[in-house]
Amino acid sequence: MTPAISANTQAILLLTAPLIAGRGTLSSDLLTPGEYKRLARHLRDIQRQPADLISTAANELIEACQPIVEKSRLERLLGRGFLLSQVIERWQSRAIWVVSRADPEYPKRIKGRLREDAPAVLYGCGDIDLLGSGGLAVVGSRHVDEALIDYTMDIGRLAARSRQKLVSGGAKGIDQAAMRGALEAGGHSCGVLADSLEKTVMNREHRNLLLDGQLVVISPYDPSAGFNVGNAMQRNKLIYALADAALVVSSDLNKGGTWSGATEQLNKLHFVPVYIRSTGQSSPGLDALRAKGAKPWPNPTSAEELGPVFYAEIEAPSAPGQEGLSLFEAEIKTESEGRVAEDERLHEPHSMTHVESEPETAERIAGPTEESDQPQTVLVAVAAQCELETTVTNDLPLPINPKSPADALYEVFREQLPHLLATPMKVSEVAAAFKVSIAQAKVWLQRSVEEGVIEKQKKPAGYALKQATLFG
Repeated sequence: MTPAISANTQAILLLTAPLIAGRGTLSSDLLTPGEYKRLARHLRDIQRQPADLISTAANELIEACQPIVEKSRLERLLGRGFLLSQVIERWQSRAIWVVSRADPEYPKRIKGRLREDAPAVLYGCGDIDLLGSGGLAVVGSRHVDEALIDYTMDIGRLAARSRQKLVSGGAKGIDQAAMRGALEAGGHSCGVLADSLEKTVMNREHRNLLLDGQLVVISPYDPSAGFNVGNAMQRNKLIYALADAALVVSSDLNKGGTWSGATEQLNKLHFVPVYIRSTGQSSPGLDALRAKGAKPWPNPTSAEELGPVFYAEIEAPSAPGQEGLSLFEAEIKTESEGRVAEDERLHEPHSMTHVESEPETAERIAGPTEESDQPQTVLVAVAAQCELETTVTNDLPLPINPKSPADALYEVFREQLPHLLATPMKVSEVAAAFKVSIAQAKVWLQRSVEEGVIEKQKKPAGYALKQATLFG
């Protein structure tokens, strides 16, 4: 699937992308990620979208954006239409597609997990649908010995045999070894590149894999961009956002992109369980990651043994924060664009009551989603009720011990468990049933285990009701 470049995406490219280097646009003119974020918020607030900036009636809107971006600067950037048409033709000749957060094709895993920090634009080549299937992230150092290369290729082959997509950064060393192992075994792989996307997709070896649907490569940076240490650091969170579990094969201590990405995941993001290689010679970097909460890799040799690594508990905060929400979180659906992504709505209980009533805003947060099931409907209703019950009015005082929205949501989750866990279910299956993140489902399941309501089983792997348990 190759998505067309939408009007919203074209506008965002004009504002933020270099297009063709050296063709009259100073890099200082381009909007930085922070500046674009502020502009996007402003457009949302006035119920407009980026595409309106390149419409025939854009002059008034450009004036309205003056508090955020100087008018002359906006006009210079938006006046690059001919240059944009040239570079789009170049990208299309190389089968490079571009999507923005305004597009329904934008990877929902990235948008749902990174929210406001999700790149405004993603460039890519290959089957974009591969980005939604999760998988195993394998990362490590560029300079390693042949023994670690062979070890990593075996991990890639195991992922392929297990029908798990392999996600990595495409850099030489561990990244390329993991991807090569998966691809040579007939599996699928996603490379999140920090540079040289255009050069990569023109490589004959990669071209066949891209055309056959085995490989997809993406980058948040211009397709012709060269290597930049900062870019390499920043793209790491995309690797983790696209995966269900991650293995760090090698890492320096307190330096390098592998260390930076793994520590950010362990200390802050908590998207997926993080493992470290547990065989062969260890290193100070791997030892330090284990001290931060990374788990020893259990060395699976089959699909059955690999499965449990995706459902390990993540040491995440017990109460998910409410900050960092995606831009344009609370849009309504239109007949053409479908419903707002349910998993993102559940990360912000107080926004749920407004989702159906607020006017459409600058960027659409997601494309069409499936109709919500009963647990999801109940959770949304309870969140709305909690908001009403805890509101101070002139007539009624605030209850002395109001029930928090988080506790109310958990109670509804707990009440649904007898119906849901008639047979054991894995964390991912529970998360899918309630349309919440795996991290949130794990928090609720762990709390239910601690309360003696359910138990965690090894065979079959998953969570099940405790015998003779009464749910109140």
